[in-house]
Amino acid sequence: MPILLLIRHGENDYTKTHRLAGRLPGVHLNQHGQKQAQALGEALKDVPIKAIYSSPLERALETAAPIAQSTGLTIQQEKGLLETDVGEWQGKSLKRLALYKHWKVVQRAPSRAQFPEGETFYECQSRVVGALDAIIRKYKPKDIIACVFHADPIKLAVAHYIGLPLDQFQRLGCDTGSLTALAIGETGAMLLKLNQRPPFDFLPRDGKR
Repeated sequence: MPILLLIRHGENDYTKTHRLAGRLPGVHLNQHGQKQAQALGEALKDVPIKAIYSSPLERALETAAPIAQSTGLTIQQEKGLLETDVGEWQGKSLKRLALYKHWKVVQRAPSRAQFPEGETFYECQSRVVGALDAIIRKYKPKDIIACVFHADPIKLAVAHYIGLPLDQFQRLGCDTGSLTALAIGETGAMLLKLNQRPPFDFLPRDGKR
């Protein structure tokens, strides 16, 4: 079963101030986020990762960069791993959004929610799972693949693979700079770790590095 390392990007000023960055360009890691990225690179330097995929957004690419540097791999950008398209909510504070009636739907019944001028959670989940399935098909059993992207898409992917109803995906944790590991095969999937911070003592090590 290939192992997917689903890594959320590090902290940025939007996550720090509780604003919804969405797909806005130019959202970079802040100082703490850079330290998180460096910690991920250090923690994964001896793990025999076969490939690194990343959302094209800057905060994900900047998180993937230290991992690529420490493993000698090239980052492959994958549009299917983009953040959820939150449409008109992009850039707004969570405090302000919580005043909207539709916010309750997003939080309590996400299977029925669609962001204004944006995606539904079903559409996001289908897009992300499709991208991850395509990635998995390129590799052999026991290969380890790192994918750096965003909180809700990661949680939606986990929910799909472990059979968790979409309406419960918000119960999963996914902090900035965290790693969630899934072993995925033809007959099912196993959640190895959820929302883990470095160091990682459960991953195999390659003594050649």
